[in-house]
Amino acid sequence: MEANFFERVYQIARQIPEGKVTSYGAIAKALGAARSARMVGWAMNASHNIEDIPAHRVVNRKGLLSGKHHFDGTNLMQQLLENEGIKVVNNQIVDFEKHFWNPVVDL
Repeated sequence: MEANFFERVYQIARQIPEGKVTSYGAIAKALGAARSARMVGWAMNASHNIEDIPAHRVVNRKGLLSGKHHFDGTNLMQQLLENEGIKVVNNQIVDFEKHFWNPVVDL
C-alpha cells in the first residue's frame, strides 16, 4: 500500500505548475485520504532521488517551508521557489493564497 500511495502522491506532485505551490494536506485530500498529510510528507521526503518530482513546491498548510531541511544546501528549497517567482520571507511563502494550487479543484 505504501509504495502505491507514494506513487499516487508523485502523480499529483508532477502536475504542480511552475510558480505554484500546494500543501501536504491538499495532496492527501485529492487522494481521498484527508487525514494522511503526514504520509504525503514522507512520500515527498522519499522523492529526493526522483528527478521529475518538484518536491520544493509542496509546503505546509500555512505556506511554511517545513520540508526545507530535506534539501541539499542551506536554502535550496527557497532558492528553487524564488527561481520560479515565489517570494519567501522567514521560511514562509509571501502571498501564499496567490501561489496556492489546489489539486482537488485544479485536477
